[in-house]
Amino acid sequence: MRPNPPARRRLARSFRRLEAVGLGASLLLLAGCSGGVLDPKGQIAAEQSEILLNSVATMLVIVAPTILATLGIAWWFRASNRRARYLPNWVFSGRLELVNWGYPLLIILFLGGLIWIGSHRLDPFRPIAAAGKELEVQVVSLDWKWLFIYPEQSVASVNELVVPVETPVHFSITSATVMNSFFVPQLGGMIAAMPRMITQLHLKADHLGDLWGLSTQFSGDGFAGMRFNVRVKSKEDFDGWVADARKSACDLDHDGFAALMRESQNVRPFVYRSVAPSLFTQIVNGKFSPSTATGAQKASVVACPEASQ
Repeated sequence: MRPNPPARRRLARSFRRLEAVGLGASLLLLAGCSGGVLDPKGQIAAEQSEILLNSVATMLVIVAPTILATLGIAWWFRASNRRARYLPNWVFSGRLELVNWGYPLLIILFLGGLIWIGSHRLDPFRPIAAAGKELEVQVVSLDWKWLFIYPEQSVASVNELVVPVETPVHFSITSATVMNSFFVPQLGGMIAAMPRMITQLHLKADHLGDLWGLSTQFSGDGFAGMRFNVRVKSKEDFDGWVADARKSACDLDHDGFAALMRESQNVRPFVYRSVAPSLFTQIVNGKFSPSTATGAQKASVVACPEASQ
């Protein structure tokens, strides 16, 4: 028996409300994309975002028709449809099997090729072609903060990464404690920071402004606050930041790093005016350990009180 007109109108209103709720939820979810992987501010992030969107669009070639077919079948074989044919003895169709398995197989092959090409083109060890010299930054993950060493400028910063715009940056990444994962969503390239090892990453920021980075691998009590600021400046402002950093009261020598290794949470960004030669290599080689931090000289903490936060 078919629904009467008032019932159909109520059903239509219900569907319109459902559509409005779905649209509102979609807009709410998309509003959260600002500042994330779908809002790229660098070359690598833009290419990774393109691969992600292309992959989703490719999968929708199968997913969307499947959802629509499911709804269509449920509607066609409703109890009130006298035209629907019920075939209880039907068990197999070669044509349907070809469609059911052929199209997903083609999609999997296409996605595999897409990811294969993208993973080689976006190899984190692969330098970014650009005019000018790339900037070297050494990254050390600690409990629970990030240390950024600029070996060519002989300065360092804690929980603040400053880079010049449109300049390729080569990151050498390690950990002085447990394994972490370095990630700047709007620049791309999440990669592991492992003790006694060096991982490499090449990124380039194409827009001025402030971004953010974080650790994506749980590492203990202070993990939730293990974030850092990313400042993308003009080349002139970057040189000015380096000059200001050299006026700091903090020296990143062996005692200073041992004090920095002490566990601390939500540390405010600060800078070091100098860095001991080969400090990063010594960190990688395991010269410093948590026991070193407990024996740090008090003089270093007094000279740089930020390190004792």
